[in-house]
This record gives sequence, structure tokens and C-alpha cells, in this order.
Amino acid sequence: MNYPVIKSKNLRPYQICNCCVMDTTDEDIVFDSKGVCMRCNEYKERIEPEWNYGKGHEKELQELISAIKKSGEGKQYDCILGLSGGLDSAYMLHLAVKEWGLRPFVFHIDTGWNLLVAEENIRKVTKKLGVKLHIEKMNWDEMREMQLAWFRTGLEMLDAPQDHAFISVIDKYAQKLGVKYILNGYNVCTEVVADPASWEKGAGPTGDGTYIKDVVKKHCNIPIKDYTYTSGLKHKFAIPYLKGVKTIKPLNLVEFTKESMIKTLADEYGYVPYGQKHFEDLITKFLEGWWQPTRFGHDIRRAQLSSLVVTGQMTRDEALKILEQPSLSEEESKELFSEVAKRLEISEKELMKFHGMPECTEKFKSQEKFYNLGIKVYEKLGIEKRIRK
Repeated sequence: MNYPVIKSKNLRPYQICNCCVMDTTDEDIVFDSKGVCMRCNEYKERIEPEWNYGKGHEKELQELISAIKKSGEGKQYDCILGLSGGLDSAYMLHLAVKEWGLRPFVFHIDTGWNLLVAEENIRKVTKKLGVKLHIEKMNWDEMREMQLAWFRTGLEMLDAPQDHAFISVIDKYAQKLGVKYILNGYNVCTEVVADPASWEKGAGPTGDGTYIKDVVKKHCNIPIKDYTYTSGLKHKFAIPYLKGVKTIKPLNLVEFTKESMIKTLADEYGYVPYGQKHFEDLITKFLEGWWQPTRFGHDIRRAQLSSLVVTGQMTRDEALKILEQPSLSEEESKELFSEVAKRLEISEKELMKFHGMPECTEKFKSQEKFYNLGIKVYEKLGIEKRIRK
């Protein structure tokens, strides 16, 4: 099988940051006179001084833990934690239960794309910690059709059906349980550099039900009845400000590295690392490891590795060395390609047609301006600690 490559239509001369490994595959990247990109400068100016590698936040963390415990008095749970099977959420569960003594409502969303390594890691960690795992199993026929709908759009970011499901289920439990804290696994240490906005052209925010519903309306061939939707208004304002449910990111208040997370989880629970970030999920592994690089010329590892470079966990040369090789071998790529086509119940030829179709020019309804305004406000207030450009 031949795998054609569609390169980004970026007419700028190629340039790569002298500090991290972000480059002009991001059409909006800006470099200063020293060849350092705006993300590295923003990290040094806005993020690093306050974060301080997780050090010096002991009092803040203790006050937060005390507030969570007090809010949960007399209740079965004092917080909500979504467990994907990935590194960040597993480590946060370890800290929440073993180190902080919290009583989280732990849930996992099964969208039908789990890899065995994720399921095994989830089982090992929850069993040893003695926490009950609540599994939200999505309607597979709907998830399969929604995934096909996103392929039909020609968009680059095709994980929206899973991503929105996760956000909407969090919102559902936040309203149902009466718990006042949601533990979010985002952390500066491994995720400070977000995927470039220029790679998301045409797509709406994944938490935006308006966008999700419009794609479903235009590209789904069966009714979507069981899927749970949310909205930016509900997620960002109604639940936190009217219901008083706070989404917190406690990993930013403790000192750790990616390697120390892996070691702790492996030693304590027999946790098995799964390689590249997000590779615990079959469709995401396929999209980020093969689809995006070969169809759009974008390698998501640039953002992931740049996060490790700017936070001092890896040298730039080490990151460049990793980028010399593709995320997946040719053999593994072919296996994933076949498996994805099989699960979507289409032929490999049909899946390849999606790979070769023109990039999306279709317009979808969304609340993107509302989201962007909210991000700017959160940055001003010091709430948003991810570099988004």
C-alpha cells in the first residue's frame, strides 16, 4: 500500500526555534531577533516564575486539600477524577488517594478505542488504591459513526468525538454528585506547550456542543441519540460560577518530572509506560502517530517535546534526535491503518480516500470567539497556564 504525504501549505522559509523544537509547520509562529519563538519567551516571562517547577506551593496545596476535604464532609466523595489510563491522570490519582487522603469519584470513559495497556494500567492502579472505578461506556454505533463524520469533514483534528464526550461526562457528574471539586490532570511540567492553533483550522473548540452538533448534523448518516453534549457556557461558567464547582490542577503545585512519574507508578503499581503521549488510545495513536504527519505534515511531538525542553527535562538536541525518526514504524502504521478501517467497518481503500481528500474549507457553527475571549481573560487572571497560540 502506498502512503502519500500532503505537506503543509506554508510558503514561509523553514525555520526552527533556537530554544525548543517548534518550527514553521506552525503557520503562526513568531521568532524574536535571536531566533527564539514566542512560546519560549512566554514560558520564561509568564509561566516559569509563578510555577517554579512545582516548588514553593506547599501552603497553597495544603489549603486546597483541606478545602476539598471540608467540602466533602458527610458525602461519599469529595472530588471527581477522570482516569484515561494515561500517565498524568494515573499519577494524579496516586497523589490524590495515597498522598493527600482524598476520596475521589473515579470514572473512565470507554469510547471503544481503548488499548489493552490502558485498561491494564487502570485496573492495576485502582485495584491497589482500593477505589471504585465507574465506567461510562459509550454507544459504539454512535461513536463509530461520529468518528466517520469527522473523517468526512477533511479536518485535521479528528479526536473531537472522544474529547467532547470526556468533557460532557465530567459536567454531568459535576451536576449529579453535588461534589465541589474536579481534579484536572493538566500540568505545566509535561504539557505547557499546546498544539498550534494553525493545525486546528476549521474546527471548533472540542468542549463546544454547538460545533459538535453541527458536524453531526451535516456528516452523520444515523441519528445520534445517546451521546451526551455540553457547552462552553455550561462548562466554563454555569458549573463553576453558578453551581460552585471548581476545576483545579493540583499537579502544578507539586514537584515532579515525567520520568519520576513513570518510576513512581511502575514501582507502586506495575504501571506499564506506553511510549508517546496519548498512545494509550488506538484512534488517537493512529491520528497523532501517522495520520497528521503524513496527511498534513504536522508532528504533534514537537509540542510534546518542546514542553520537556523548556522545563529542563530534555535537551533540544535530544528532542531533535527523537524527531529524526517517525513516531511509528512502517509495520506498526500498516497494522494500525488496517485495525482502524476494520473497527470503522470500512475498507482500507475508503480510509485512504479520506487521507487523500482536500483539506477542509467547510464552515461549521461554533462558539470559538467566546472561547478565545475566555482564554484571554483566564490568562490575565493567571488561571490559564498553558501556552496557546
